[in-house]
Amino acid sequence: MALTSTVYNFDIALSDADRGVYEQLALRVALHPSEAIEHMLTRVLAYCLEYQEGIAFSKGGISDGDQPAVSVSHPDGRIRAWIYTHRDPAQLRRQAAGQRIHRAEEIAVYAIDRRFLEELVPLVDRRTSLELTVTGGQLYVTTGGKALTGTVTEHRL
Repeated sequence: MALTSTVYNFDIALSDADRGVYEQLALRVALHPSEAIEHMLTRVLAYCLEYQEGIAFSKGGISDGDQPAVSVSHPDGRIRAWIYTHRDPAQLRRQAAGQRIHRAEEIAVYAIDRRFLEELVPLVDRRTSLELTVTGGQLYVTTGGKALTGTVTEHRL
Protein backbone atom coordinates (compact mmCIF):
# COMPACT_ATOMS: atom_id res chain seq x y z
CA MET A 1 0.00 0.00 0.00
CA ALA A 2 1.36 3.44 -0.93
CA LEU A 3 2.07 5.86 1.86
CA THR A 4 0.22 9.16 1.77
CA SER A 5 1.45 12.67 2.43
CA THR A 6 0.97 14.31 5.80
CA VAL A 7 -0.60 17.77 5.67
CA TYR A 8 0.86 20.53 7.84
CA ASN A 9 -0.97 23.80 8.48
CA PHE A 10 1.09 26.92 9.08
CA ASP A 11 -0.25 30.27 10.26
CA ILE A 12 2.60 32.67 9.64
CA ALA A 13 2.90 36.33 10.59
CA LEU A 14 5.46 37.46 8.01
CA SER A 15 7.42 40.68 8.55
CA ASP A 16 10.03 40.99 5.81
CA ALA A 17 11.65 44.36 6.48
CA ASP A 18 14.19 43.75 3.69
CA ARG A 19 11.42 43.79 1.07
CA GLY A 20 8.68 45.72 2.87
CA VAL A 21 6.35 42.69 2.92
CA TYR A 22 4.01 42.29 5.89
CA GLU A 23 1.43 39.51 5.52
CA GLN A 24 -0.59 36.94 7.43
CA LEU A 25 -0.18 33.63 5.60
CA ALA A 26 -2.23 30.46 6.06
CA LEU A 27 -0.39 27.63 4.31
CA ARG A 28 -1.36 23.98 3.86
CA VAL A 29 1.76 22.05 2.98
CA ALA A 30 2.04 18.36 2.18
CA LEU A 31 5.00 16.44 3.56
CA HIS A 32 5.68 13.64 1.07
CA PRO A 33 6.48 10.26 2.75
CA SER A 34 10.00 10.31 1.26
CA GLU A 35 10.64 13.95 2.17
CA ALA A 36 12.60 15.07 5.22
CA ILE A 37 10.82 17.63 7.38
CA GLU A 38 13.83 19.95 6.92
CA HIS A 39 13.10 19.96 3.19
CA MET A 40 9.44 20.83 3.79
CA LEU A 41 10.44 23.63 6.17
CA THR A 42 12.88 24.95 3.57
CA ARG A 43 10.01 25.06 1.06
CA VAL A 44 7.85 26.95 3.57
CA LEU A 45 10.62 29.44 4.36
CA ALA A 46 11.43 29.91 0.66
CA TYR A 47 7.75 30.65 0.03
CA CYS A 48 7.81 33.29 2.76
CA LEU A 49 11.13 34.80 1.65
CA GLU A 50 9.85 35.16 -1.92
CA TYR A 51 6.20 35.90 -1.11
CA GLN A 52 4.55 38.01 -3.81
CA GLU A 53 1.54 37.89 -6.10
CA GLY A 54 1.58 34.71 -8.21
CA ILE A 55 3.61 32.55 -5.81
CA ALA A 56 2.62 28.91 -5.42
CA PHE A 57 3.90 25.52 -4.33
CA SER A 58 4.20 23.00 -7.17
CA LYS A 59 1.04 21.04 -7.84
CA GLY A 60 2.79 17.67 -7.87
CA GLY A 61 4.87 18.35 -4.78
CA ILE A 62 8.36 16.91 -4.62
CA SER A 63 7.31 13.93 -6.72
CA ASP A 64 7.26 16.19 -9.79
CA GLY A 65 10.99 16.56 -10.48
CA ASP A 66 10.44 18.70 -13.58
CA GLN A 67 8.75 21.47 -11.60
CA PRO A 68 10.15 23.87 -9.02
CA ALA A 69 9.23 23.36 -5.37
CA VAL A 70 7.95 26.96 -5.36
CA SER A 71 7.40 29.26 -8.33
CA VAL A 72 6.14 32.74 -9.10
CA SER A 73 4.06 33.12 -12.25
CA HIS A 74 2.90 36.07 -14.33
CA PRO A 75 -0.88 36.43 -14.66
CA ASP A 76 -0.65 34.82 -18.12
CA GLY A 77 0.97 31.69 -16.61
CA ARG A 78 4.59 32.28 -17.66
CA ILE A 79 7.02 31.47 -14.86
CA ARG A 80 8.77 34.56 -13.47
CA ALA A 81 10.81 32.84 -10.74
CA TRP A 82 11.82 29.18 -10.33
CA ILE A 83 12.54 28.40 -6.69
CA TYR A 84 14.09 25.03 -5.93
CA THR A 85 15.09 24.46 -2.37
CA HIS A 86 17.15 22.38 0.02
CA ARG A 87 20.26 21.78 -2.04
CA ASP A 88 23.76 22.72 -1.00
CA PRO A 89 24.84 25.70 -3.19
CA ALA A 90 28.24 24.06 -3.79
CA GLN A 91 26.44 20.97 -5.14
CA LEU A 92 24.37 23.14 -7.49
CA ARG A 93 27.51 24.90 -8.75
CA ARG A 94 29.20 21.54 -9.41
CA GLN A 95 26.15 20.31 -11.33
CA ALA A 96 26.05 23.51 -13.40
CA ALA A 97 29.81 23.55 -14.11
CA GLY A 98 30.54 23.13 -17.79
CA GLN A 99 26.89 23.52 -18.79
CA ARG A 100 25.71 26.39 -20.95
CA ILE A 101 23.25 28.30 -18.79
CA HIS A 102 21.92 31.60 -20.12
CA ARG A 103 23.02 34.48 -17.87
CA ALA A 104 24.23 32.05 -15.19
CA GLU A 105 26.18 34.80 -13.43
CA GLU A 106 22.85 36.54 -12.70
CA ILE A 107 21.26 33.51 -11.06
CA ALA A 108 21.17 33.93 -7.30
CA VAL A 109 21.11 30.87 -5.04
CA TYR A 110 20.12 31.40 -1.43
CA ALA A 111 20.96 28.99 1.37
CA ILE A 112 19.23 28.76 4.74
CA ASP A 113 21.41 27.89 7.72
CA ARG A 114 21.07 24.12 8.25
CA ARG A 115 21.56 24.41 12.02
CA PHE A 116 18.61 26.81 12.10
CA LEU A 117 16.45 24.24 10.26
CA GLU A 118 17.52 21.46 12.63
CA GLU A 119 16.53 23.61 15.64
CA LEU A 120 13.18 24.46 14.06
CA VAL A 121 12.14 20.83 13.37
CA PRO A 122 11.15 19.88 16.96
CA LEU A 123 9.05 23.06 17.26
CA VAL A 124 6.83 22.18 14.30
CA ASP A 125 3.75 20.01 14.45
CA ARG A 126 0.84 19.50 12.06
CA ARG A 127 -0.66 22.86 13.09
CA THR A 128 1.97 25.49 13.75
CA SER A 129 1.69 29.22 14.29
CA LEU A 130 4.85 31.22 13.95
CA GLU A 131 6.16 34.71 13.51
CA LEU A 132 8.84 35.14 10.87
CA THR A 133 10.83 38.36 10.75
CA VAL A 134 13.40 38.95 8.03
CA THR A 135 15.91 41.76 8.25
CA GLY A 136 19.42 42.11 6.90
CA GLY A 137 19.52 38.50 5.70
CA GLN A 138 18.68 37.26 9.20
CA LEU A 139 15.67 35.11 9.99
CA TYR A 140 13.98 35.43 13.35
CA VAL A 141 11.32 32.82 14.10
CA THR A 142 9.16 32.70 17.18
CA THR A 143 6.92 29.69 17.77
CA GLY A 144 5.73 27.79 20.79
CA GLY A 145 7.34 30.31 23.14
CA LYS A 146 10.79 29.74 21.61
CA ALA A 147 12.83 32.13 19.50
CA LEU A 148 15.36 31.06 16.86
CA THR A 149 17.76 33.00 14.67
CA GLY A 150 19.26 31.88 11.39
CA THR A 151 20.88 33.31 8.31
CA VAL A 152 20.17 33.34 4.62
CA THR A 153 23.30 33.60 2.49
CA GLU A 154 23.46 34.48 -1.18
CA HIS A 155 25.61 32.55 -3.64
CA ARG A 156 25.99 32.82 -7.39
CA LEU A 157 25.56 29.92 -9.75
